[in-house]
Amino acid sequence: MDVKRWIGNLVRGKIWRDPIVSFCSAESTEILPRIIPNHLTAEEILPHAKGVIVYFIPFTRWVVGSNVEGERPSKLWAYAYLKTNKMIREINKLISRKLENLGFKCFATEPTHDFDEINLMSRWSHKHLAYLSGLGTFGLHTMIITESGCCGRLGSLITTAEFDWGEPLKEEFCLFKRGIECRKCVERCFKGALNNGFDRKKCYSTLLENSKLFEFFADVCGKCACGVPCSLEKPV
Repeated sequence: MDVKRWIGNLVRGKIWRDPIVSFCSAESTEILPRIIPNHLTAEEILPHAKGVIVYFIPFTRWVVGSNVEGERPSKLWAYAYLKTNKMIREINKLISRKLENLGFKCFATEPTHDFDEINLMSRWSHKHLAYLSGLGTFGLHTMIITESGCCGRLGSLITTAEFDWGEPLKEEFCLFKRGIECRKCVERCFKGALNNGFDRKKCYSTLLENSKLFEFFADVCGKCACGVPCSLEKPV
């Protein structure tokens, strides 16, 4: 089951670079409800699940560069966000079909908007799954930093198929967390949502403001992730 090739064959275009794929066991997701209130485990969503396929679709330098200047997101950044969410749904549909043809069960999770609107925390966190699978580590900006940086989108798919399960990386990819002076992401957030930890309400209010900027609905920002050392690569 060459899932990495299946995903790689779909992700083609000027806005994306090569995707990164990893896998985390269903058992490893049992820790998530202790970290995030009301978070689900893989088996709660799909009975007898063995694990989760997790992948990151990184944006190109062109997309990231368009979102560096100014306080509001670029139209290209917003377009890439929507286009990639659509791509994630297509990827999950394709992988599900292929694995189900082999006798396995799958559950395709949504790329976004699966969160509690009161505490603003997801019940199925792609970022935490990416961390558990060894895809990357959390940055000071709370984004996942991968070998290809933090600018892009994460997707996941729960399955009863078996894979070589990954585990959290021992090496931090965030410069600040390695004890190196940086905090560029904090400086980049014009709302100050990272000044004292992560202020979810400030961040979310910015997304809602930005959603009114374009003729299509895109609640995006990404300023803390663009124009920083970890935008396009692991900086260490």
